[in-house]
Amino acid sequence: MADTMANLRNKAQDLGNSIGQTASRTAENVTTAAATAAEAAKSAAADLSKEGQKAATYLGQRAEDATSAMGGQLKAAGDTIRQNAPHDGALGQASSAVARTLEETGEYLQREGLEGIASDLSSLVKKNPIPSLLVGIGLGFLLARATTSRT
Repeated sequence: MADTMANLRNKAQDLGNSIGQTASRTAENVTTAAATAAEAAKSAAADLSKEGQKAATYLGQRAEDATSAMGGQLKAAGDTIRQNAPHDGALGQASSAVARTLEETGEYLQREGLEGIASDLSSLVKKNPIPSLLVGIGLGFLLARATTSRT
């Protein structure tokens, strides 16, 4: 009987040791899997961030290209007005002024691009804060009137 009890005690201890080893291996596997998943998530986030930066850069370049193209079209419109409008009298002076303004605006857009426009606008607002605020309020009012439905 004592041998059976000792034998059962040994088997229980062996089973306990086996369960402890299995639990330890399982904990190690879970820790490894969690670390691998965290690393994969970090890598995916970094890749997503890089792709977002690429997309933003691409869109920014496309906007700059469109601005430059618009500048070229304004210059061409100025040239067309200059060639086809009358050259004498008040109408000639007005058409010449319009052509010159279109050409200068086109050159400005091509030279400065969106960054230059934003910089100039920012500088203008800093130099003239009150008139800029009033213009902003006026534009907001006009936009609100244009977008609300009248019943």
